[in-house]
Amino acid sequence: MTPLRVLVTLALLGLTAGCAPQMDDLVAYTNQVKQTTQSRIEPYPEFTQQPAFVYSASEFRSPFMRPQRDQAPVVTQVKANCTQPDLTRAKEPLESYGIDALQLTGSFRSNGADWVLFKTNDGNLYQAKVGNRIGLFFGKIINVKNNSVIIEELVPDGTGCWQRKETTLAMGS
Repeated sequence: MTPLRVLVTLALLGLTAGCAPQMDDLVAYTNQVKQTTQSRIEPYPEFTQQPAFVYSASEFRSPFMRPQRDQAPVVTQVKANCTQPDLTRAKEPLESYGIDALQLTGSFRSNGADWVLFKTNDGNLYQAKVGNRIGLFFGKIINVKNNSVIIEELVPDGTGCWQRKETTLAMGS
């Protein structure tokens, strides 16, 4: 080893030893605090024994099960001389949306038929023409114009009959 290398190594060892922390006063203070401080831990409170709970509702329905109907479902009588919707007909895609969830976004003519475009509130786009079914109340498109479409709906009147109601849906509404 060269004398310069030995000198540098000894200097580094000396500097490292000189950086040792002086904690004698900290240890002395900690020991003094431990001797003079008395810990005060309160004892746990005494608990009185409670009587066991007796569950007396075991014969009732569990609160985690759906209630069953005690009465038979109400069946309305179908009147012979009033308008009724065809409940056996297959539903079209636009019948799963209410009229208020549809927006008329455009119209066009193709192969002699007038078509309209509806945008739903969930972002889907549907096309329809006169005769297509629409809305939750058995609606049917009866007229298509440039900026509007007329829909005939069947609305229940509360007596078992259904009333016809025309609704106009305009562009931008």
